Amino acid sequence: MLTKDADEASSMRQADAERTPDVAVSETDGHAVWTLSGVWNTRSVHLVDARMRELENSPATGTTVIDISAVRRMDTAGAWLIERLAAARAARGDTVEIAGASDAARILLPAVREAIEPREGRRTETPPFFLIRWLEAIGRATESAWKDLVFGMYILGATIRGAQMKLGRGHAVNPAAIFHQIDRMGVGAIPVVVLICTIVGAIVAQQGAYQLRWFGAEIFIVDLVGILALRELGVLLTAIMVAGRSGSAITAEIGSMRMREEVDALKVIGLNPIGVLVFPRLVALVIAIPCLTIIANAATLGGGMAVAWMYSGIPPEQFIDRLRASIDLSTIFAGLIKAPFMALIIGIVASVEGMKVGGSAESLGRHVTSSVVKAIFVVIVLDGLFAMFYVAIDF
Repeated sequence: MLTKDADEASSMRQADAERTPDVAVSETDGHAVWTLSGVWNTRSVHLVDARMRELENSPATGTTVIDISAVRRMDTAGAWLIERLAAARAARGDTVEIAGASDAARILLPAVREAIEPREGRRTETPPFFLIRWLEAIGRATESAWKDLVFGMYILGATIRGAQMKLGRGHAVNPAAIFHQIDRMGVGAIPVVVLICTIVGAIVAQQGAYQLRWFGAEIFIVDLVGILALRELGVLLTAIMVAGRSGSAITAEIGSMRMREEVDALKVIGLNPIGVLVFPRLVALVIAIPCLTIIANAATLGGGMAVAWMYSGIPPEQFIDRLRASIDLSTIFAGLIKAPFMALIIGIVASVEGMKVGGSAESLGRHVTSSVVKAIFVVIVLDGLFAMFYVAIDF
């Protein structure tokens, strides 16, 4: 029994000796030969690091051969130590040769060597001419815009087709989710929409009255406020505020679910992420923004009416009578017709940016910012296109 235990202990010591990294220094034909042996990996290289540093700082020998044929295993930590030794000897003027490398070492060592080369010694490419960089930036932006447009059309088509809550099992629309989103995006936005539109209506009325006073035509501030509010300001201010308030929330919610891989989990259990996440929000926006536009129109007219009464002495009764004469149903519908289209733009842009979020908080912040900026930009462009279209058809 004692002999067996002794044999096992001897075998363990021999195995440990074979695993321990070691460096043997010798000289052959006037060349310094450093023979490496053992296992050179993350767990063991610390045992030989001090010895390697001594060899790195030793005097130049002219030619140094690093023999790694006896190295049993090696990972990136061991390869880095060997390449560091070779780089240090080369810096002292020695000709360094690594001999006995296995097939795996021939792949690993060059990869590590490229990573530890001094940056100043690497060849740097001359940056292209600024016009080339400018054209490249335009090309990349155009490609990105095209991909966003295609993805947005996919989301719009999937939404028009239906909720698709369960693939192959019909269109299970969830009214509770839609009403919940209407409450968040519509009812929750009423205070800020009323406040902003009232202030803007008051400012427009005050500035109009100040300018028209020089011509004795202050009564026309009713026409100014009424037409401007109903055709442009009400729907535009509503869309901008919803884009900043609800569009950013949609992007953040979908983006955070992308970060936590909840979107992939929906696909795994057979649910369509467009139907679960995008459809209720898009339907809620299409319902909420026209309703908010009506409230915004009333708030803008109310602010203008208050200023006209206090600043120009036009009583509310006279304001309303003049308003009836200056507007008709086409003025009201000119603004309301835009609202559903702006709602679709805000929802699609926010959803596309949310689906593009990567796995970092930086990506989430970047896409939320991009969502708000793009939505506001497209909403303003759409408003301008509607204005030109109304002029063309004399509406």
